[in-house]
Formats: sequence, structure tokens, C-alpha cells
Amino acid sequence: MSAMPDRTLPEALVHWTIVLTWLFYAVGGLYVAGPVLVWTLGALAALSLFLGPALGPTLRAAGPVPPLAVAWIVGMAVMLVALWIGHLQWDLGAAMLIKSTVGWAKGWAMIAVLITAGAVLPIRRGVLVRAQCGLAAVTLSVLPGLLVAPLLGLPPKLFTSPLEVVGGPGPEYFSVYLYTIDPEVGAARWQFYAPWSPFAGMLGVAIILFALEEPRHGRRLLGHLAGLAMIFLSASRMSLVALVVCFALPRLAPFAGRAGTWIAAAVAAAALAVVGPLVATIVDDAIRSFNGARASSSRVRSLLQQIAWNRWQSEAIWFGHGTVERGPHMVEFMPIGSHDTWYGLLFVKGVFGVVALAVPMIWHFAVTLGDAVRGPRGRLPFGLMLLLTILTFGENLEIEIYLFWPAFLLLGIHLREMEGRSPSPAVA
Repeated sequence: MSAMPDRTLPEALVHWTIVLTWLFYAVGGLYVAGPVLVWTLGALAALSLFLGPALGPTLRAAGPVPPLAVAWIVGMAVMLVALWIGHLQWDLGAAMLIKSTVGWAKGWAMIAVLITAGAVLPIRRGVLVRAQCGLAAVTLSVLPGLLVAPLLGLPPKLFTSPLEVVGGPGPEYFSVYLYTIDPEVGAARWQFYAPWSPFAGMLGVAIILFALEEPRHGRRLLGHLAGLAMIFLSASRMSLVALVVCFALPRLAPFAGRAGTWIAAAVAAAALAVVGPLVATIVDDAIRSFNGARASSSRVRSLLQQIAWNRWQSEAIWFGHGTVERGPHMVEFMPIGSHDTWYGLLFVKGVFGVVALAVPMIWHFAVTLGDAVRGPRGRLPFGLMLLLTILTFGENLEIEIYLFWPAFLLLGIHLREMEGRSPSPAVA
């Protein structure tokens, strides 16, 4: 099989947005391209749902919105309500309210849009898989230039795009970098097309997970090589852990349905009771070593979490503070509510924000796990859910959706596949 069958309009939009990632990055436009693509898919999904049979087969809805997609819509709507109440409680003003609402539309709202679009529009998972391998090929082609840049003394940052005027979390989202210098070790570190290196490492894990489903060996190899390059050259600790977890657990999941597995687990639990103290010591040493690899980064992250937790408890339990705030000198003035999804939600949107994300996320995790137990179809969705779950404990998921959108779109496609309403996921 050598070529992808004719693509529908949504498939073409998805394919070329992924494949042209480096082109968008070269002009500092990735933060714009992601939301534009996502909301275009959302508009097409709305048209397909409301116009129904009047549309051709390439746009006709594959079926109604699944209950889990509805849960995501409700959850992200609750996020918006919590945001508004937080702004009103803290009297942040109309201008800040409008700005934060636009930020919601470019962040949390896109999760619901993507999962709904994937569940409704005729998009095959094979299109996403092939496009990720195409992106991998482009990444490998520019990699030599990125590697020699520090050796030639080229500047780390090339420029910041004028597109920054559209607004965003910061100038790094519109800047083009060849590499960065790790201040702790003084060595070069690469972030590829992401705004910072750890983010790039996690994107590398996603490419590998997608590439595992590519039927052609050559393209699959390109995906694996590009993903590994992004993981190791970004020097991201979290992505190394994520690679092992997200590759292994989906393939071990089918064993959970076998009686022998539970017997073995019982034996292992009994053995652990005997050697538990030794294992605990080994794990504790491993965690200390892990954190010590980026000591200052871990310290700042821990302090930000502590400050966010304390201020949430004492000041804004139910609806949060409405927005992030500039932190003190001890956290290098990093914003309180950044660097961690769950602590950030507590600080900015309170209990309602945490529940709004946790409920659909836990539900979706269970659905993908169940399908991974039943067979290979669930491996990629479950792997991506594991990746996104890990991401929430080390990054702010909201401001990274503009690059992780293919993962959420695949999760929506998987819901349609489970209901038997999907075109063939295979590529031709």
C-alpha cells in the first residue's frame, strides 16, 4: 500500500496543518495556526450536525455527538463560568475579562471542540498517523542545521514574529529559536518548534506513539527517529518517563483481563510486603536523583505549587483568582498558577475548575483503558491519554493545546470508532 486515499476537506486541513508545522514555526505563526485550524474544524462539525443530509458525504456528520464528547463540552463550559465568576469576585475589570475569555477560547475550549469534531467529522485516524510521519521527515531534514548552529556560533534566537500582536501567553510563543543554552550546565538544548524544551520532548513522545500505527516501515522509522531526537536533544526528564509509560502500558493492558495476571499481582503484592522498605528507599533515591538533574527547575516548580496551594486554600476555594499572578523573587517572578495544570486550576478557577477537567478526563481515561484491554485499537488513544495525564502534572495543559491538538482530535476519532461509525482507520 503506497498512497493515502482521497482526503475529505477536514482531512486535508488536518494533514497540511501538521505537515507544514515547521513552515508555520518559521514565521512565528504556530500559536495562530493551531486555534484557526481547531475552530475551523469546529465550524465544519457544527455545519455537519445541523445541515445533515444536505451536505455531501465528505462533510456529512458520521453520527450524533457521543456522551463523552458532551461531557467535555459541559466541562469546558464550566471552566468559562468559573473564569467569569473569579473575575467578578476579584473585580479584575471588563478588559481583563474579555482577554481571559479569548484565552479560554484558545485553550480549554479547544479540547471540547477537537473531541467533538473528531467524533463527528469524517476524519480517519490514518490521516493523522501519516501526517505525523510527514512532520517527522521534515524535522529530521532540519535537524542537521539545528545541531550545527551552536557550533557555528549562530544566535540562539532568530526573531520574534510581528504576529505577537494577536496576543498570547508570552513572546516565546511567537519566537523562532535554533537552540537555547541550559543555564544550569551551560550546554546547548533544543526546543524544535515548541516554546520551550520539555514541551518539545513531550511532542516527540506523541510523534512516536502516532508512528507506531504507520503501516509502512520507512515512514514508521522516520517517526521513531524524529521523536527520539526531540526527546533526547530537549534533555527533558518528563518525556523520558512518558516514553516508557506510554509505550509499555497500552501493550500490557490486555493482560489485565486475564486471571493469571491477577494471581501474579497478588504474589507480587505479598513479596512487596517483605521487601517494601528496600523498594521504598530505592524509589526515594530515584526521585531525588530525578529532581537533582534540574535542581533549580524542580525547586521553582515546587515553590510555585506550594504558593498556589496556600493561596487557593486561604483566599479563593471555589472559583479561584480568575487569572495567574506574578510570583515573588523566590520563584524568579514566574506566574503563580503556571507550570502545573492542577495547581494552576486551583489557583485560577478553584474547585470548580479542577472538577470541570477531572470528570471528563477520568471518564475518557477509563474508556481508552477499557478499549486497550480489549484490543490494539485502544493502544494509541490510551497512550495519548497517558501522555496528556503525565503532562498535566508537569506542564500547564491549557497553553499547550495549540500544539497537542492532534492528540485530542484522535481521542474524538476513537469515540466514533468505538461506536462503529468510523471510516476505515487504515491507510492505503
